[in-house]
Amino acid sequence: MANVKLAVIFYSMSGTNFQLAKWAEEGAKEMGAEVKVLKVEELAPESVIQGNEAWKATVEKTKDVPVATSDDIEWADAIIFSVPTRFGNMPSQMKQFLDIQGGLWANGKTVNKVVSAMTSAQNPHGGQEATLLSLYTSMMHWGAIIVSPGYTDPVIFGAGGNPYGTSVTVDQNGKMIEDVEAAVKHQAKRTVTVAEWVKKGKQ
Repeated sequence: MANVKLAVIFYSMSGTNFQLAKWAEEGAKEMGAEVKVLKVEELAPESVIQGNEAWKATVEKTKDVPVATSDDIEWADAIIFSVPTRFGNMPSQMKQFLDIQGGLWANGKTVNKVVSAMTSAQNPHGGQEATLLSLYTSMMHWGAIIVSPGYTDPVIFGAGGNPYGTSVTVDQNGKMIEDVEAAVKHQAKRTVTVAEWVKKGKQ
């Protein structure tokens, strides 16, 4: 492994995407990658967070996770994003993070970053594919190299068969319905592998 540097950048309200991010970290580290797990800045009012027990618990659980910055994007050879869906789109917190990277983009610092994405929703047709596509649209503007899992391993079918990126359905109690751990790790390993090819090709 050509010392691939991977940033796993997530937004999580109930903890699901934090867990996906941690599985991605494990998969990438198995490939020898150097990994940073990072959260995007929370934009919701504190009063709203305090009124939701699951949200409050996630904020507490992730309090020691560093907030992603432009420096992290510049540092990374590859990026895996993990976000819940919001009306078929990425959450505003992640959109805000992408929107403030104009300086990096203008200086060509986002070009050829290898990227992939994961998501969650409360039902199987709750906008999961559209959320990933909304994020990938921004990545096309970045000049990034999108690495979707496609159907490159049977574990993808066991996780629901989303070729755009691992997606999971979460029930009303916050529990994941599909078993996606293996699919997340496969997606992370595939992302790191392609990043290694790109990094070697640029040397």
